[in-house]
Amino acid sequence: MITPNDDPILTTRAAAKLLGIAVSTTQLWMESGALPTWKTPGGHRRVRLSSVRHLLSRQGDGGSARASEFTPYGSPSDPERPDEAERLAALAGSGLMDTPPEEVFDRLARLAAQLTGCPIALVTLLGAQRQWFKARVGIDLTETPRDWAFCSHALAAGGSFVVGDAANDPRFAGNPLVTGEPHVRFYAGVPLADAAGRQLGTLCVFDREPRRLRERELRALHELAAIASEEIARRSRA
Repeated sequence: MITPNDDPILTTRAAAKLLGIAVSTTQLWMESGALPTWKTPGGHRRVRLSSVRHLLSRQGDGGSARASEFTPYGSPSDPERPDEAERLAALAGSGLMDTPPEEVFDRLARLAAQLTGCPIALVTLLGAQRQWFKARVGIDLTETPRDWAFCSHALAAGGSFVVGDAANDPRFAGNPLVTGEPHVRFYAGVPLADAAGRQLGTLCVFDREPRRLRERELRALHELAAIASEEIARRSRA
């Protein structure tokens, strides 16, 4: 049985110190629900040590060393997202980054590739500085710098985002994924959201040739993305 002495109450500043992040970032995590808290009669946020430890454990080995993953750094190549801090806080709370492969997400990536006829399919999560692949088909990479992420544009669009020929699109023509391996020419992605509707990543497909999706293929991609979002939402409610 855990007693109050075993699980002390922390101030926002004390929690920030343990997490290795700024007080302002900790406040965002608290407001978003990534870090469960309550308010004192005077309106001050308080959190149990066990909640901080739980969040650190969900971030994986390195704990506070990974905290910068969820702190906005303002990449100039990213489309502007006014909710980026809240989105990253939700991603931190999801505990999905850098977790082992799971069949539920692997299956969705395989189906996305099969139903669209694309050789590459991914379930991506967008941290502050990198794009990490929770599931992948047809590619050896496990992550890329955030600056390379087509998926940032999908999240900014808030719905399906399609690039018919990346080599002739000024936004992507110089992208290392286009100029080098895997020589992307076509992209289609649909955002994935948690239970509160905050977008954490995408289900996306790539091809090495310019193309377009048929209506039924795009609809299938939306359906698979909805299943992935439902799985993410189920976990965020657990």
